[in-house]
Amino acid sequence: MARRTIRVGVLFGGQSSEHEVSLASAHSVMRALEACDDFEVVPIGITRSGRWLVGAEAHPALIAQAKVRLGEPPPPPRDISRGAEPVALLPDGGERALLPIREGGEARPVDVIFPVLHGPKGEDGTVQGFLELAGIPYVGSGVAASAVGMDKDLMKRLFRDAGLRTAEWITVRKGRWKEDRETVLREASRIGFPCFVKPANLGSSVGIGKAKDGDGLARAIDEAALYDLKILVERAVDAREIECSVLGNDDPRASVPGEVVSNREFYDYRAKYIDGASRLLIPAPIPPETAEEVRRVSVEAFRTLDCAGMARVDFFLDRGTGELYINELNTIPGFTSISMYNKLWEASGVGYTELVVRLVQLALERYRERKDLDLSPRIGEADGEESA
Repeated sequence: MARRTIRVGVLFGGQSSEHEVSLASAHSVMRALEACDDFEVVPIGITRSGRWLVGAEAHPALIAQAKVRLGEPPPPPRDISRGAEPVALLPDGGERALLPIREGGEARPVDVIFPVLHGPKGEDGTVQGFLELAGIPYVGSGVAASAVGMDKDLMKRLFRDAGLRTAEWITVRKGRWKEDRETVLREASRIGFPCFVKPANLGSSVGIGKAKDGDGLARAIDEAALYDLKILVERAVDAREIECSVLGNDDPRASVPGEVVSNREFYDYRAKYIDGASRLLIPAPIPPETAEEVRRVSVEAFRTLDCAGMARVDFFLDRGTGELYINELNTIPGFTSISMYNKLWEASGVGYTELVVRLVQLALERYRERKDLDLSPRIGEADGEESA
């Protein structure tokens, strides 16, 4: 019997400041899936205004409208109102009971969604919640892990409660900053200088600044407040930046660690995606016992947040003391051709295409397991016996 082709909806773009990173990641993911006979790829793009588009023209249309072109020269402008159909979310009472995508007037369901969205309204549990309500399998972590993984403040609190070492930080609310800058600045300065200032709910180093004095701290908070209502001020550690990839559901495993050597003062958005001069050292040139500790803590962090499918865990390795600090966990790491997540797995013996296929399989396995759960209330039952 011939194997049924699995229709994979690759979801990209979105309304966050990481829109362009998502487009670059999705390009690589779709190429990998298209190379496999078992998959049919359905591109699904979300514009900056929140409009959903489906079809072969969805990705080129969003690329043409991108503010920054990552990796390739810009294509000619395209009208996103042409060549890409809007998505139609329709109920399906059949066995597949999945998301039908309207293509040329025909409603066809997809089997699984591969979200390649970074930042708010994509990586933060919002899309995951939507897919849960629609009953659609999807790659990656669920609602809770996605939401906490996006919020650096909540994430660090859980890591701290789990006994995982993190750099000291305080949280600044934008509203309080606007009302009483002097008091907030005095409290935030207690972290010491230099310090990092970050939007709590963004990735790809968007909005991050390094402050060396009070004036720099005020400027960095102002910058971060452009992107989020909650801002972290975190003690700067004189450290090497170590990263590790995790793959799996109930039995996750970690890749070899890698090291990022930035061409700038720290690994910001420009260093990651534009300059192209930063170096990725894979495997990281660290002692074997340190590498094993990185892998152990990565899996523990993955389980602490109750992640599924994939995650990249980022660390600071103190240059002076050798202490390891967990910085953050990314539930949808970058999947561009230069991204650390897939490069670490390649060095661990799992190629890009195999990795993408495995993530789809993990998504379907998790969906089947959750579908088998009995969510009905046990009204009128006690000690295994029905009441009269």
